[in-house]
Amino acid sequence: MLERIRIVLIGTSHPGNIGGVARAMHNMGLADLALVAPRCEVIAQDSISRASGADHLLHQAKVHPALEDAVADCTLAVGASARSRTLPWPMISPRELAERLPSECQPDNARVALVFGREDSGLTNAELQRCHAHVHIPTNADFSSLNLAAAVQVIAYECRMAWLSQQDTASTAHEDDDALATHVELERYFEHLERTLIAIEFHDPAQPRQLMARLRRLYLRARPEKMEMNILRGILSATEKAANKHRP
Repeated sequence: MLERIRIVLIGTSHPGNIGGVARAMHNMGLADLALVAPRCEVIAQDSISRASGADHLLHQAKVHPALEDAVADCTLAVGASARSRTLPWPMISPRELAERLPSECQPDNARVALVFGREDSGLTNAELQRCHAHVHIPTNADFSSLNLAAAVQVIAYECRMAWLSQQDTASTAHEDDDALATHVELERYFEHLERTLIAIEFHDPAQPRQLMARLRRLYLRARPEKMEMNILRGILSATEKAANKHRP
């Protein structure tokens, strides 16, 4: 998913900001950087210094004369907008954007462009109208100005969190060992547990003193998995065997 996300910077005026964006991208596992009509040198001392080890993204970055060229192969373009516009347009938060990414990036030809504007004026209305949707970072209204690299970092972070969530879901789906124990399996365990505790004379059914109720509460709170339940049942079986061996 992350390989299909492209960061597009339009009219960036300071090489240090391009370097800062490269660092933010590399931090979050993004690698596709496109520059549209930059107003500064891309490879410069400031950009390399601010990239702080991510300068390979600067050397790999593609430079385009216009936004249309940078997003020509993209199936979704989202423009970062810092203020409301006269023409209403679909507006989403960084988290809402991230929630859409797994499905948006699913097709083989999928490419998502996240478009950021100039440091001093952002994106023009014409550029925003070439985007499917606009993403707005809900900053403090009294101090809403974000550094370009900081804005990219916020949205790139949400992209990575969406990717990690997707990885966790896929991992859980493919690992049967992580499946939770069923109600029936838990009830069989409680029967086995009570039988074993009686056998080793730890539990007296005539004077239960809520022992089993408290143990039920403990295990139900823990939500044991199937594999964990098998381990616990194995411990009980071994305990019963040892108890029988040492019984007079």
